Amino acid sequence: MEKKKISFDLSVYDAVESLPDDELKLMQAAIAARKNAYAPYSDFYVGAAALLENGEVVIGNNQENASFPAGLCAEGVAVFQAGSRFPGVVIKTIAISAASNKYVVDKPTAPCGICRQSISEYENRQKTPISLLMAGEKGSVFKCESVADILPLGFDSSYL
Repeated sequence: MEKKKISFDLSVYDAVESLPDDELKLMQAAIAARKNAYAPYSDFYVGAAALLENGEVVIGNNQENASFPAGLCAEGVAVFQAGSRFPGVVIKTIAISAASNKYVVDKPTAPCGICRQSISEYENRQKTPISLLMAGEKGSVFKCESVADILPLGFDSSYL
């Protein structure tokens, strides 16, 4: 038997305001999108903003419904909208911001497993990494250079 360790580099910024200007602007778009989320059941609001290679910014926010698991996550909405509106255009970065009506989200919020898989599909298809910026309402911001970092041993078309 051989043991292997899987690790990745994670950049940590003290606060949203510490981000470089281009990433701050993208995070501000995610925050604005978050404010329009529809989350009457969880009271957990998420916004996402995807920067495309052509300079376009595509937003998404979570959308819940009474059939609770049938809702859509912000990251998925943004990625699928980018794929629908700008087919073949590379997604460079996705910023994610989360807030709650029940408590202060004071740590970065990462994509759920389904969204990691969806973003991974786009990353594999475009053959270039998609970096992620992850934030709560306040506190530090995490940045990873590829969704593959937070989805090690991901499932892709090579298994089919």
